[in-house]
Amino acid sequence: MIGSPRSLRSSGGTTRVRHTLLGTLAGVAALLATGVTATPAGAAPDPGVMTPSAQESALDFWTPQRMRAATPLDVLSVDRSDVRASAPRKGKTTVVAPSAPGSDVGPLAIPHGGGPWSGGGAVVKTAGRVFFTYQGRTASCSGNAVTSANKSTVITAGHCVKLEGAWHTNWVFVPGYHDGQRPYGTWAASKTLSTPQWTASEDINYDIGAAVVAPLDGKQLTDVVGGQGLAFNTGYSKPMYSFGFPAAAPYDGEKFIYCSGTTFRDFLLSSDHGLTCNMTGGSSGGPWFTQFDEATGTGLQSSVNSFKYNFLPNAMYGPYFGADAQNLYQSAQSS
Repeated sequence: MIGSPRSLRSSGGTTRVRHTLLGTLAGVAALLATGVTATPAGAAPDPGVMTPSAQESALDFWTPQRMRAATPLDVLSVDRSDVRASAPRKGKTTVVAPSAPGSDVGPLAIPHGGGPWSGGGAVVKTAGRVFFTYQGRTASCSGNAVTSANKSTVITAGHCVKLEGAWHTNWVFVPGYHDGQRPYGTWAASKTLSTPQWTASEDINYDIGAAVVAPLDGKQLTDVVGGQGLAFNTGYSKPMYSFGFPAAAPYDGEKFIYCSGTTFRDFLLSSDHGLTCNMTGGSSGGPWFTQFDEATGTGLQSSVNSFKYNFLPNAMYGPYFGADAQNLYQSAQSS
């Protein structure tokens, strides 16, 4: 466990946000002291770039046993004493249409505070678990494949690619994960990246990450699993669905969990969306969708699971997808 509080400077440089690494968190994923050795700092010119040999090592590293052992870590839970950070920059409303095919599913209730997704549809292929090593320990998050020019882009949380100054290593994406199964294979990242504000100072308003994954068996990611759409600068108070693979009690990381409801704007620390949701550690980076179609399992990704307040354990928060989130997506899909 990473035990001590940390301070994060906002992108404006005038406020500081304290995050305590304890309690419930949507977070990254618990780390087990397994003695795993991470890639040495400075091994590559760009810490977010994985060489072909590092990609091969990551695929070899993630055995079924290590995946089962990757459990959630306490991160990004926030106390009342924390102060407001910078607001995300806005821009022009932009929508990227899904490329994932749909399938018929039955209607589900909205709102829903958290439980297994039983509908099916495209989302059970595009969403998946993320595994990586952090400070020599194993960990997991969630992520989602999106429509992109390179057909290889995964969106997740910023702290699922970099945390407390350290870029994660052995980073892989397992779309459609369930009950220890990897029906669409394990995809190694060739590059991970985040917003400038998260990269520089871990500002929670910009807790958004992305990965570009290498081809697998000669195929590109979204040719295999499809890609969800995206929406940027579309406002607040929207009906949304949130998905992820929470691994802290009462969940175990083996099931695909969802929440749904009308979001509210955080009125305390951040400028994030809020949603009533009981997901726990390991769900970080899981997608939030607007215009989600229960009949096809497709939607427009508009946020990710990011953090929880210690005193509001049943509310999940996700960053607003503004101009910087859109720039991150453009950088990832052009990589």
